Amino acid sequence: MPKITSVKGRLLYNSRGSKTIEIDVISDNSHLGRVCAPSGASVGKHEAQSFSDNKPEISLQILNSNLKKFVGLDPSDLKSVHNTIREIDSTPNYSKIGGAVAFALTIASVDSASKSLGIPLFKLITKDNDFRFPFPLGNILGGGAHAGPGTPDIQEILVCATGAKTIFDAIEMNLAVHKELRKVLEKYDPDFTNGRGDEGGWAPKIGNQKALEFSVKACENLGFTLGKEISLGVDFASSTQWDEKKKKYVYAREGFENTPEKQLEFASEIIKKYKLVYAEDAVHEEAFEEMSVLTSRFPKVLVTGDDLLVTNTEILKKAAKMKSCNAAILKVNQAGSLYDALEFALEAHKNNIKLITSHRSGESTDSHISHIGIATKSKMLKVGVVGGERIAKLNELIRLAEYDLIRGMAQI
Repeated sequence: MPKITSVKGRLLYNSRGSKTIEIDVISDNSHLGRVCAPSGASVGKHEAQSFSDNKPEISLQILNSNLKKFVGLDPSDLKSVHNTIREIDSTPNYSKIGGAVAFALTIASVDSASKSLGIPLFKLITKDNDFRFPFPLGNILGGGAHAGPGTPDIQEILVCATGAKTIFDAIEMNLAVHKELRKVLEKYDPDFTNGRGDEGGWAPKIGNQKALEFSVKACENLGFTLGKEISLGVDFASSTQWDEKKKKYVYAREGFENTPEKQLEFASEIIKKYKLVYAEDAVHEEAFEEMSVLTSRFPKVLVTGDDLLVTNTEILKKAAKMKSCNAAILKVNQAGSLYDALEFALEAHKNNIKLITSHRSGESTDSHISHIGIATKSKMLKVGVVGGERIAKLNELIRLAEYDLIRGMAQI
């Protein structure tokens, strides 16, 4: 049984240039597990607080004053590491020590344990042996909180190679669409600067409908049939448009407003017209009833809750009871610790809610969520298309294809 012999934290920067925390866990004086915590721009109000008092320096100070509590623990015993964190911080949203510490410390522990035990991380964190690759889901065109003024109100248009038979083909097809979309945008606007949003999606100065139409054109230019070899998805991130005082969705960049009823029709029309396989946060984060309507309308589409659920097991139970979604985003740092996230995954499977393991807009070059996506039987892995912090996750999937343990692609 391995034992933790040292823990060390440091301040680093994520892909947006914001401060974050990285933690090293060393087992048996030899096996290094190292994890850097990500952060989001589109943040749900009920998710774990990243840092104490929103300052990574304070979270790091609290960690440093409690390092000895983790020495001697079995790094493969995720519950024990989680419980020790909870002895330091019993707040529901990790407001004392910070969710970034819970995230990095729990994943670094199992990373260290996997190296000590000589088994891949995905196999260490689950008892299941039926491993499949999740389909990569990548942002090809961005707007909203992930891009600048003039871009679409819709936060993400995504591509998924739903017809791919291997993980290499799936990644290659996504990359091809991203490259072709650049050509489509340059033809429309010769002055397009090739600007990209936080997650690598192109960030053109166009409206929602043109953004969707150009994404379709890129797929068709490559000879793909929409809804077969390639499918599109949309992250509406509708909480960013929701005006609580007006009780309306305000699409300021395009100059219109939707009532809750109109928002349902707006999202439904996009799902139907563009044959979406994936629709995330089509209404705001507390609109459980409206999400239920969409889920019943589109049973074959992954009607997905992100801000709605924030990887919170108790909120997921409410959503399952109301049938507010048939799919759920799993973001470990929304939950806090990896133990919390795996409990969320168990609850999702119990309610036949499909999982999409996701990155954050502010990322590191770590690739651990590729393992987490496989271990949790996620149908998709939402990790972007280009950029070093995104490619790191995709390249890890290709490396993992060398394991005979993984039997092809997931069934969406």
